[in-house]
Amino acid sequence: MLNTFSAAPSVPSVHADGVSNDEFRAAMSRLAAGVVLVTAHEAQSDPDGPSGEDVGMTATSFMSVSLDPPLVLIGLREGSRMDDLLDEQPLWAVSFLAENQGSIAGRFAMKNRISDRLLFADVPYVRGEVSGAPLLTGALATLECRTEQRVPAGDHTLVVGRVLTSSLPGADSGPLTYFRGRYRQLG
Repeated sequence: MLNTFSAAPSVPSVHADGVSNDEFRAAMSRLAAGVVLVTAHEAQSDPDGPSGEDVGMTATSFMSVSLDPPLVLIGLREGSRMDDLLDEQPLWAVSFLAENQGSIAGRFAMKNRISDRLLFADVPYVRGEVSGAPLLTGALATLECRTEQRVPAGDHTLVVGRVLTSSLPGADSGPLTYFRGRYRQLG
């Protein structure tokens, strides 16, 4: 029987309920998920400075919550730049990535990455009329949202957003999915 209270380095971290981080990660990797790019525009802090900065992050923890009113939910790592920004800025956007946008997903998922300004440099997008956030050209769908609720959940924050606009700029392509630690295409 596995001793869940052992501090031996060879024993994976096990929570009180008996599931280790590695076991949980392995199980969840078997759930295919759609890939989205969450974006927001960070307003300028200095009135005489630049006009602000676009911020983006790749996510797979995104889902529809309600049709009436139209609500969606995104899970953000607590204390991440996007979590901090959406705590201050209520308007944000989501682009549902198409199967040919895997490089964009990888770019915005990098840890210790370069500045967001450089990440957006050669990515085709239009600016959302309501949120001011980048909406990717060629995405399967785009949504502009306003935060309705923030819920702390373990090491993440669940952000519920009301959908303010919706468009289908690249509806002819298949979706980009994430399964077993890799971006994949259906079919």
